[in-house]
Amino acid sequence: MAADPVATTNVLVEKILRLQPQVKRLYLLVRAGHQVSAQKRVESEIQQLQLFESLREKYQAHFSSWFWSKVYPVAGDVSVKTLGIGNAVLAEDMVKETNIVIHMAATVNFRERYDTALAINTMGVKHVMEFASRCAKLELVLLASTAIVNLGKGIMLEKPLHQYRSYDGQSDLDISEEMAFAEAKLKELVCSNASEDTIRRTMKKIGVQRARKFGWANAYAFTKAMGEMLAYEHRSRLPVVIIRPTATISTWKEPFPGWIEGVNTIDIWVTNYGKGLMKFLVGDITNAIDIVRVPADIVVNAMLCIVNCHPQGSSDMIYHIGSSTRNPFKIHELMHLMCRYFSEKPYTNGEGDVVMVKPPNVQAAMASFYELMDIHYKVPLQDMLRHELSAAIDHNRYNQLKREYNLTVTVAETYWPMALFKGRFDDSNMQRLIMMMDEKDRELIPCDTKFINWEKYLMETHIPGVMEYESRAAARARL
Repeated sequence: MAADPVATTNVLVEKILRLQPQVKRLYLLVRAGHQVSAQKRVESEIQQLQLFESLREKYQAHFSSWFWSKVYPVAGDVSVKTLGIGNAVLAEDMVKETNIVIHMAATVNFRERYDTALAINTMGVKHVMEFASRCAKLELVLLASTAIVNLGKGIMLEKPLHQYRSYDGQSDLDISEEMAFAEAKLKELVCSNASEDTIRRTMKKIGVQRARKFGWANAYAFTKAMGEMLAYEHRSRLPVVIIRPTATISTWKEPFPGWIEGVNTIDIWVTNYGKGLMKFLVGDITNAIDIVRVPADIVVNAMLCIVNCHPQGSSDMIYHIGSSTRNPFKIHELMHLMCRYFSEKPYTNGEGDVVMVKPPNVQAAMASFYELMDIHYKVPLQDMLRHELSAAIDHNRYNQLKREYNLTVTVAETYWPMALFKGRFDDSNMQRLIMMMDEKDRELIPCDTKFINWEKYLMETHIPGVMEYESRAAARARL
């Protein structure tokens, strides 16, 4: 399993250990300089999590020894050839023993440096495929991608992406040329003695430019799409399948409801709205909000369903996991629930002030959003500067307003392609697999989003879980 310890990886490890306690070994590739560091990362970032409480209760004093008999951390790096595994004997053992390869490692930063995103999201796939091609007992390679590689209009089909073809069909896309382009730009910056900050900002800007040039929303989606293309080119030689979930959020049921590790997409809206920092959003309220949420345990169960049921030799290799066709939930419904939740359970900030919210102002176009930003933020901020900030209260008000403005604009500019997305994701391949499972397996690994009551889940599980996570993070920051 190629993955740094992140939310979905942790849920997957827990579910495999709980569902298949007889599993011989889980090799877990972890970004670390050596084995000791890799083991310490897994211990602190996986084994000690509350997520594994049911397994601790089951094995009691033997949990630690049992865990390490199953989970084997491997120091490495997917962005490096041979996965950066320095121990040749260990690498050979992995090649001899591995049956299933699951590749989940990625940088999910929408504004990542282009060179970094290419190294991890694109070349990481190439290196994993090269490793898998050496595995003598290989049965399946499962690549975890993302639904946002395919943001068009109408129904998004479970179809592969091909190299030498841009998303919009307007230009040729050659991955080797993109690698060379990024390397040349980085070399140019280094040779000009640019500062680290200048290099970072420039490479981020280039990532957005290259993504938009070829028809993708951001560097994350673009580099993940190129990773899919490289995986597809191995289709004739390797049993490769790709799962494209929409963004994962807190667990629906397993191992308990509401477990979350980190906030993203929908959670950024929720947390900052609840704190009173984000009053304006961009989104089409009539759209289904599939692109920004599916519970982590549903994604993990779908992965296990694919591993268990994907037919050998099948021409299907793409599986969408989402809810827009089976159980749609509109943006206006989310806005209503957010307002209702924080009206009933208002957030209390670090100073002890209760934050009262109003219904969010949602704009269906960036042009109208920018107009509101001018009226509510830019003009008032300019007026405050013209009248000078003499008192401390003036400085505080100015800083607060500027903070709100910067946050609101950054979030809107980052997520508008998803929030204004008008398509829906076909999941016919995934539904066929679900139908292949017997009733017992459907109970063990439920992965059909049609059974989720979104209102109940968001009001009673997800939003409380997100805010609890935020409170813990704020408490750690104060230490």
